[in-house]
Amino acid sequence: MDIGLCIASHIGDIDYVVRAEALGYSHAWFADSQMLWSDCYATLALAAVRTERIRLGTGVAVSGTRPAPVHAAGIATINALAPGRTFCGIGAGNTAMRVMGQPPQRIAEFEAYLETLAPLLRGEEALMGPLTRGARGTAPIRHIMPDRGFVNFVDPIPLHVSGFGPRSLALAGRYGDGAVMGLPYNAGMFEARWQQIESGAREAGRPISRETFPTTALTTIVVLDEGEAVDSPRVKSECGAMAMASVHYAYDQWRNFGHQPPGVYRGIWQAYTELLEQYPEDRRHQRIHAGHNCWVLPEEEQFLTPEVLTSSAMIGTRDALLSRLRELERAGLSQVMILPNFDTRYAVLERVARDLIGQV
Repeated sequence: MDIGLCIASHIGDIDYVVRAEALGYSHAWFADSQMLWSDCYATLALAAVRTERIRLGTGVAVSGTRPAPVHAAGIATINALAPGRTFCGIGAGNTAMRVMGQPPQRIAEFEAYLETLAPLLRGEEALMGPLTRGARGTAPIRHIMPDRGFVNFVDPIPLHVSGFGPRSLALAGRYGDGAVMGLPYNAGMFEARWQQIESGAREAGRPISRETFPTTALTTIVVLDEGEAVDSPRVKSECGAMAMASVHYAYDQWRNFGHQPPGVYRGIWQAYTELLEQYPEDRRHQRIHAGHNCWVLPEEEQFLTPEVLTSSAMIGTRDALLSRLRELERAGLSQVMILPNFDTRYAVLERVARDLIGQV
């Protein structure tokens, strides 16, 4: 199993990726959210010229914020700088869209987007729907100047489709070269998700296998010291942001669709919703994701219970973590990508490399 990094794109912190490469991390997935972080393609370009082996890509790019040819040209530009080690992760963008007060693309819209993006990433012609009001029908498009080093479609750019439900995972099987998902709790949960991916591939007449179709799970990892509690101050400082980002997501699902939160949030839900309701409704979308996957706001520290922490992060002793990773590897999971708190990211980078990389 590979261990990679999901990175809150930061134009001034390319050293982080350089260090990850030296420590043996396999992939660097640069997150894409315009109202949170630096531009992912700008940071990818800097990382590409300062690294030699680590695989670089979007983790994940957001379909609703850029037309498909813009994403295709962006990642193909990175592929010109890092040929053969560039990939494209794409998703409908829950956080990136909602922090702008917009909903993510619906499944039908996302599928139409993938229909355009997938061939473009291969340097082929695709059909493009209207972008402006009054435009009619679709038009065939392709990159008409792919030579002279502007872009690189010669070296393959694998497409990893993000999915957190049955229909989006089916789209990964239908259009993707890989899938990105939330962390499965166990082999049985991974098996269910693989069946969803496989169903989409089968409908499209695409033969896939676990050996050749990579699957990547987003999480973060904290290696416990002997006798350390799962909610120790250090644990919270290393994975609290990931835990709260999951709560933010659950709140969006509850606020917008009426979906009930997971049971592990039962003890915090009333206090958490009351906190957010203090903010004006027309600007609450800005507050929900404050600190997103980087740090925890002081007033949200109270919600980092053991149940909340362990529901979204892998927390355990070295041996326990290795056992869980090996179980998921045997089930077919190809990679975990970790996104630690921003201020402690280097400490997590070093500890995970020392204790886990090379052991799975």
